[in-house]
Amino acid sequence: MITKADRKSARVKRHNRIRRRIYGSTERPRLCVYRSNKHIYAQIVDDSTSTTLACASTLDGDFKGGKSWDKDAAKQVGELIAKRAKDKGIEAVVFDRGGYIYHGRIAAIAEGARTAGLSL
Repeated sequence: MITKADRKSARVKRHNRIRRRIYGSTERPRLCVYRSNKHIYAQIVDDSTSTTLACASTLDGDFKGGKSWDKDAAKQVGELIAKRAKDKGIEAVVFDRGGYIYHGRIAAIAEGARTAGLSL
């Protein structure tokens, strides 16, 4: 039987493998995603200065939606993070899926950010 701790440690291992290759620079920062059962979070990070440039989640006041855990909510978060990035002058980012499979809510965030004009 696979336990919750096994799934989480496997995701963290995948994330560490991914992070060895993905690096957010000042020209092209990293868009990282975290997904919980109830909410979804996204932030844009410049790894060279270790600063968060923009963030968005389903807990924000600007988030307008009923459910906070479905693909529509994830797409809205993607559009919101892209809007905040464009306001800061960020046009292109590197997508960090955080060890999750590129499917469902993770893909919806990327799609929402692309439709709002962010280059992934």
